[in-house]
Amino acid sequence: MNRFQKALARCNRGRPPVWFMRQAGRYHSHYQALKRRHDFMELCKVPELACEVTLGPVADFGFDAAIMFSDLLFPLEAMGMGLTYAPGPVMAWHLRDTAGLARLSGGADRAGELQFQADALRLIRRALPGKTGLLGFVGGPWTLFAYAVEGSHKGNLDSAVAGLSDGRFEGFCERLIPLLAANMAMQYEAGADTVAVMDTCAGDLPPGVFGHSVIPVLARLFEAVHQRCPGVPITYYSKNTGPGHWHFIESLSAACLGVDWGHPMPQVIAQLGRTHALQGNVDPHWLLLPPAELEALLTPWFGAMRDLSPDVRTGWICGLGHGVLPQTPESNVRLFLRLQQQFFRDDA
Repeated sequence: MNRFQKALARCNRGRPPVWFMRQAGRYHSHYQALKRRHDFMELCKVPELACEVTLGPVADFGFDAAIMFSDLLFPLEAMGMGLTYAPGPVMAWHLRDTAGLARLSGGADRAGELQFQADALRLIRRALPGKTGLLGFVGGPWTLFAYAVEGSHKGNLDSAVAGLSDGRFEGFCERLIPLLAANMAMQYEAGADTVAVMDTCAGDLPPGVFGHSVIPVLARLFEAVHQRCPGVPITYYSKNTGPGHWHFIESLSAACLGVDWGHPMPQVIAQLGRTHALQGNVDPHWLLLPPAELEALLTPWFGAMRDLSPDVRTGWICGLGHGVLPQTPESNVRLFLRLQQQFFRDDA
């Protein structure tokens, strides 16, 4: 196993692997050069281009894992909601009431609309060095529902929250879960070491509501994936969550949990690290700072993680608490990886 796979299995004794959410994106000159010749939809849907974008930061910075370049909203397009980028995502219509459920397609057969992701993953897997891990990803059901209702995850989600009790979320998930499970299975079969379920709206719900309404849906999704692909490691990332949410999340059959930067990583490891690999969680805003300030913040942060017992961090995957911000200097990405390698020299 490579170091990323070892960390997923919580048996990594050497330097913790490092990768960033959105490591292939707008901050990177490699991506910018491709974006001048191709629009975003082409970069996602033409497998050769998605492969090229994905490989760029691995070749340039030396990340220990690559994550498929795509977008989490494509299942909504497959369900018949339309999708354009101008430049952000625009749905053709929104799920404003239960009558809209009749307009939604669903089921495992709709996963065929996402074949371009599997094709890209096969190309990426063949091109990656054996030492480098590979992630696929999908959006979490609650996050996808929030987009379906509101068109965005920013601002007020009152209508989406109302949909938890008026039948819209239940009807939406009846159509989505078989599609999403089939999509995740396709990604595993195409070579992904893990598929990350990205729930960026998770923390917009109070813990009790999240536990009552969202966790059972996630459990159904994970069970459906494991029926198709027994034993595969699922990664679940939740933004703006804390111990109240984690109480419910730790019951999920996920191998790896990703958290944002709102809580110190040693605290997260103390609560969740006995049973799960953990991904995170440096504040991505730090990488916008001048190099000296960034180094002054990262030095004690890495030091605190290094001081943990190696037995405690065998499942730690080093990264950010969310995605790389568009204005991030490439030099700060290099600085982060250089310091990480200095602090965690291989002992295996």
